[in-house]
Amino acid sequence: MNIKGTVILKSGRDHSIKRFHPWVFSGAIQKTEGDPQDGDWVEVQDSQQATLGFGHYQKGTITVRVISFYKDVPSEKLYSEKIRKAYKQRTSTLVISNFTNGYRLIHGEGDGLPGLIVDMYNKVAVVQAHSPGMHTDRQEIARALQAVLGEGLHAIYYKSLSASKTKTENEYLFGMAAVPHTIVEHGNHFYVDWEEGQKTGFFLDQRENRKLLGDYSAGKKVLNTFCYTGGFTVYALQNKATFVHSVDASEKAVELTRKNIELNGFSVNENICVAADTFDFIRDKQNEYDVIVLDPPAFAKHKEAKHQAMKGYQRLNAEAMRIIKPGGIIFTFSCSQVVDRQLFYDTVVSSAIQAKRNIKVLHHLSQPADHPVSIFHPEGEYLKGLVLFVE
Repeated sequence: MNIKGTVILKSGRDHSIKRFHPWVFSGAIQKTEGDPQDGDWVEVQDSQQATLGFGHYQKGTITVRVISFYKDVPSEKLYSEKIRKAYKQRTSTLVISNFTNGYRLIHGEGDGLPGLIVDMYNKVAVVQAHSPGMHTDRQEIARALQAVLGEGLHAIYYKSLSASKTKTENEYLFGMAAVPHTIVEHGNHFYVDWEEGQKTGFFLDQRENRKLLGDYSAGKKVLNTFCYTGGFTVYALQNKATFVHSVDASEKAVELTRKNIELNGFSVNENICVAADTFDFIRDKQNEYDVIVLDPPAFAKHKEAKHQAMKGYQRLNAEAMRIIKPGGIIFTFSCSQVVDRQLFYDTVVSSAIQAKRNIKVLHHLSQPADHPVSIFHPEGEYLKGLVLFVE
């Protein structure tokens, strides 16, 4: 790696890095030597100029994302070594199988590669860079993926405009693949469109939570709100739900939900899909559903929006609690990283008080094994969920 500068920390501000937390904040920096630009590799030193590690530089609150905590300059094999470790973890924890070929291969800080996301869709890798450094290194990352996955990789699609200040078109870094593309998840089939879909095309982080929903769906009337491409919908139908109604504000998402319903052998006439605002849709649905899924997009993407977001979560959960049948089940989630688990729980409690229903918590939910959280970086846990029993 070509090291373009050195970031020297203030005395007493190196504790988090020595505990392997990968972020160096601007307030901890005493000075920067050299002239590193956004995306460059830099060395991080303590106030006595002892090497703490190496990482990507970026002007801003998080100035360095540390990728190697060792004293030796990282070698060109760094990406392939970390990707190989991540792949081994997915195979050893049974994420990948004959029944599941859609999974997250690289989950940023959780896999020691802050700023990098790699999702695998049936031998196609979709890469997202959330830092200038990962954007700069995208070709090296592509070569490392090919080296590790070999014949198990047919194409690499790069989908990240926000990480670069210059206009960069989404592109195939290796091979080509037609979309929509089909994957298998716990034996269920889904179309994925990484070119036009949100994020990388599918929300892999809800895999195990979708499976749990299936366990509660037999003989039940289910409402899947913010359905996106119908993941929860398909699991409910496969587990013999009476019917599933799916709602999303995006007509494109609703159309893909219809296709996924048909792909798995079910009727869209019996299981309606509606492009509508969730609040408008549920307003007059008193006692119609036994199970309701609340999986909204991140209401708060930054701290300044948190207060308003909590009002949104409170209103949404209170409305679902109000309309659900007695003895009903609510799966409710927040994917906002700035909303911690306790705050989300407290907000749901407030919703129950507002709805005047007696609520029991059956499960606390999180993200699956292919979205690991480094024990040194608890901020990596972003998905929070509760399964509620409504008397």
